[in-house]
Amino acid sequence: MVWDCSSTPRPRLIVAVLMVVICAATWAIGSAQGSWQTASKAKTGLFVALGGAVLTGGALTWTNWLLDVGATL
Repeated sequence: MVWDCSSTPRPRLIVAVLMVVICAATWAIGSAQGSWQTASKAKTGLFVALGGAVLTGGALTWTNWLLDVGATL
């Protein structure tokens, strides 16, 4: 039996991508309005969300690769 993680829903990846969009918009609005504290916090949130999206996507890819290797053994 071969498991494929790509067919399962990825709520963490979806949340991370939504947070990237929200933080980028907040950063843009905060910068445009001159609210540098808001822009700074949104920039930090953007980088954290990007890191989460990269780690989640990488973990799914690595898991699928390990499952493929395990199936060939």
